[in-house]
Amino acid sequence: MKIIAAVLIVMALVIGIVPQFTDCASQGRALTLENGKTVPMKCHWTGQAEIAIAVPLLVLGGLVFFNRRRETLRALFILGIVLGVLAILLPTVLIGVCVSPDMLCNSAMKPTLIFTGIVTVIASLIGLFLSAKNEPEATDSPSA
Repeated sequence: MKIIAAVLIVMALVIGIVPQFTDCASQGRALTLENGKTVPMKCHWTGQAEIAIAVPLLVLGGLVFFNRRRETLRALFILGIVLGVLAILLPTVLIGVCVSPDMLCNSAMKPTLIFTGIVTVIASLIGLFLSAKNEPEATDSPSA
């Protein structure tokens, strides 16, 4: 379980850090409105939202690392699956990234977030399977 916890921690760091350096705002690009005001593109907001996924995932990895109770591990891995799916949905469906394929957010940030989300889901599924597999068998005799 410690290896799975380490994978989840690394994925949380990637999900939280990479979008901060691969969005259009980090490259000095912004939308200019008719009144001359500039606003960040939607990839910037995806990067900000990914922080909200990365922080609980980082805590989750720490809890998995130090926890031994099977029931708790199962609940944590289910949460890991949900966070991994959300990490995938933010750049693809929920907020998105810039439309132009030439933008750094579309060529670097989006594939990285999809990949790390998939790895997070797979690691959590493996952890969920292992925590259920190692459960002791129930006995029919009443405990005294």
